[in-house]
Amino acid sequence: MSDEVHALAFEMPDLFNSLESLNDQQLDGLDFGVIGFSRDGLVKRYNRFETQATGLKQDYVLGKHVFTQIAQCMNNFLVAQRYEDAWTSARPLDATIDYVLTWRMRPTSVKLRMLCGGHSNIAYVVLSPRRALGT
Repeated sequence: MSDEVHALAFEMPDLFNSLESLNDQQLDGLDFGVIGFSRDGLVKRYNRFETQATGLKQDYVLGKHVFTQIAQCMNNFLVAQRYEDAWTSARPLDATIDYVLTWRMRPTSVKLRMLCGGHSNIAYVVLSPRRALGT
């Protein structure tokens, strides 16, 4: 694994472009969860950290709708609607919020970073347990 992957951090500027440049093996080396999905909401990328955090295997998740089949607790105005707005307006999205995941798991407090390039065909939900960020 390259030092470049180890240098990637949840909080780093321009994380969207950095994630875009990683192959699947490099994505698996990150110490935070990454879910990449297409404009139609289908999961295209799902890293090992997220598999370990949720118990959902990559083979199961890939091709499923992120907000209606995998992460229903994010199918709301705080999260899903922001991606829709970014794609509709063709504006980039980079926003971080405190969030509590509740679907398929006991309530889990995370920092959730929403990333979308606006014109891109993929967007990312990036998740880090709050304890990992010192909050």
